[in-house]
Amino acid sequence: MSPRFGGGSSPFLIAGPCVVESDDLNVRVGEALAELAVKLGIGIIYKASFDKANRSRLKAPRGPGLETGLRALERVRSATGLPILTDVHEAGQVPVAARVADVLQIPAFLCRQTDLLVAAGKAGKPVNIKKGQWMAPEDMRGAVEKVRAGGAPEVAVTERGTFFGYGDLVVDMRSFSRLRAACNAPVVFDATHSVQQPGQGADGSSGGQRAFIPPLLYAAAAAGADGFFLETHPDPAHAPSDGPNMVPLDQLAGIVGLAVDVWQRVREAVRA
Repeated sequence: MSPRFGGGSSPFLIAGPCVVESDDLNVRVGEALAELAVKLGIGIIYKASFDKANRSRLKAPRGPGLETGLRALERVRSATGLPILTDVHEAGQVPVAARVADVLQIPAFLCRQTDLLVAAGKAGKPVNIKKGQWMAPEDMRGAVEKVRAGGAPEVAVTERGTFFGYGDLVVDMRSFSRLRAACNAPVVFDATHSVQQPGQGADGSSGGQRAFIPPLLYAAAAAGADGFFLETHPDPAHAPSDGPNMVPLDQLAGIVGLAVDVWQRVREAVRA
């Protein structure tokens, strides 16, 4: 199995819509990402969730569900050739999702769920674990150990901000080196969920401050992130979830291109 989490002369990117939507939209985003991968010469993993089980409100959109969502993700891979990443929320979902997904992801709220983490490791696929919004970087060591104990061939850890008061997140740029030292794993920066404002949107849904995505992303590229995570959508204002903190698809290439340039320049300067 080829490495999914970088290790070369460029960062990798995990990107896609928050949740699986129509085939037209899923593939439209996937095709744009496949073109970007060629243009920038970076590895890109397509991300979309078949279920958003941790919505703020009972009636919030959650996605098409396990079977329907996985079939839709298979069609994205077939159309674009991109590897696929999706969230798993319960241990019982893991073997089903692993038949389709190239990478499994553990949501931040579930990063201490032992049975889920071990099951994800046993699937034999790379696993990306999102750091809990309440956890210190060093506290993620145990989560990584659980996944590795299950047998995962690759593990990455994603920084997605830490709660600062109510309804706001901050990103500590020291976190990337601390996570890498504690977990001995590639570290990803989720620039879109880091600007999320849980419960601050209309009707109690999550809000977000999209304007801060680029500067935080460029800072993380310089601070040592190995990869980037960005949710993107052709029309964020009408996305079923997380619209306020998603990158408009027509702006993604420019933002990622500059982040890759920063990433490479900093590392060249360090080596010099």
